[in-house]
Amino acid sequence: MAIPDPLPNAQSPQARGNGCRLRIHRVGIDTYQEPIVYLRADSHVCRAEGFDALSRVELRLDGRHLVATLNVVHAASALPLALDQAGLSEAAWRSLGGSEGDSVGIMHPAPVESFSHVRAKIFGHAFTATALRAIIEDVVAGHYSAIETAAFIAACASERFDLDETIALTRAMVEAGSQLRWESHTVMDKHCVGGIPGNRTTLIVVPIVAALGVMIPKTSSRAITSPSGSADTMETLAPVALDETRMRRVVEREGGCIVWGGAVNLSPADDILIRVERPLDLDSDAQLVASVISKKVAAGSTHVVIDLPTGATAKVRTAEAATALSARLVEVGRAFDLVVEVMPSDGSQPIGRGIGPALEARDVVAVLRNAADAPRDLRERSLRIAGRILEIAGIAAPGAGASLARTALDDGRAWHKLQAIAEAQGGLRTPCVARYRHEVTAAHGGVVFGIDNRRLSRIAKLAGAPATQTAGIDLHVRVSSPVAPGEPLYTIHADAPGELAYALEYARRQADVIAIDRP
Repeated sequence: MAIPDPLPNAQSPQARGNGCRLRIHRVGIDTYQEPIVYLRADSHVCRAEGFDALSRVELRLDGRHLVATLNVVHAASALPLALDQAGLSEAAWRSLGGSEGDSVGIMHPAPVESFSHVRAKIFGHAFTATALRAIIEDVVAGHYSAIETAAFIAACASERFDLDETIALTRAMVEAGSQLRWESHTVMDKHCVGGIPGNRTTLIVVPIVAALGVMIPKTSSRAITSPSGSADTMETLAPVALDETRMRRVVEREGGCIVWGGAVNLSPADDILIRVERPLDLDSDAQLVASVISKKVAAGSTHVVIDLPTGATAKVRTAEAATALSARLVEVGRAFDLVVEVMPSDGSQPIGRGIGPALEARDVVAVLRNAADAPRDLRERSLRIAGRILEIAGIAAPGAGASLARTALDDGRAWHKLQAIAEAQGGLRTPCVARYRHEVTAAHGGVVFGIDNRRLSRIAKLAGAPATQTAGIDLHVRVSSPVAPGEPLYTIHADAPGELAYALEYARRQADVIAIDRP
């Protein structure tokens, strides 16, 4: 005698491959890039499968699958869901690609075997190339939870990675995504290791170089631990989420682009790792090198100039650390036939005045338009980097690159080229401004002798940057600036009163973010 399933739609041995069936419902909750599935606590699926909150679950729909984290809803009033519905966060909805009411299978995912390698690393064993390939493949496939990804990031931190492991991690990250190839034999690129607020040279270097006929298809990351990344700042001026076809069209037409690498699927593991690194405020040297080199190799670059700011409150704090990081970048690049040149620079204070996407974009436009009040330090640093790229590309003689770059900036060709790139990417737009502002003033007079990059960045992030494009800081002083009592040191910009108050509360506890020597 056949025995019926004890619960409606419960998983039978014959249906084991598709799991229990539920209808998907878009709940409209933004969980950033973390796919979340919501089920009622009294759902037959929760009971039949033994799902608990934060369990990992797999959804299958028309040959596609998604691994997500489960949130259990105990009060129907908190999130209205039918017994036979699975609520999907925005990230889960985008990843699965279904329609409202579609029937999906839901089940326990297969065990993540590669995580055993992470555990082994934590206990002192080196990663093999095979292990890192398996880990990165699982990360990209969405099999790692945020907790497991955080464990991997922590295992890579400090001095835990040797050169061979870094090369293997870089290769695994390259192979996990798309790889671009260009007809030109010389494809230039640039990068900054970060840690200095406002150092938005990419948006000036790319149009200068492209205006002089050098190919520079620039893919950039969003912010990790900073108030803005190049992609965040460029997004206030033009769309950056271009797919490979659109990116190629822009580069073929204008010689360069400034796009978000995540949309082109270059080294996709990097963007997943960044999502977890951001709240951890953790960015290890091994992952920094793998992140930078994998993106450049995947983008088809042949040469890259890397700006490496060094200072007491920068990401790289000492000359010794800068030397070690430079050597690792060059060595790993060499393993992929990528020519890497590292340019050490001053990281003692922010570059420009704006900190945050829209405020940094304002500074960039001022430099490109040769405005009288354009930040001179941002202009000169950009010219130095652009000049070296022109020399490496053979467009300028050794030592003459900065002069050629200056000419292209002064005569308006660079500004015209940025406008053309922005139009090709979807249209130039004007950055918005914040609704709320508050000046932070000097408690006493004197001379500024130090600016804390990290804590200033934190204030900008508490104000809402980079998620809120208009949020951030306008810096009014530099090291060696004389100030009078009550003179503005910086202005906090926010788009919500709560975020402004939050940033101000922290700023008031950090009296020496801008250190002033009494006369």
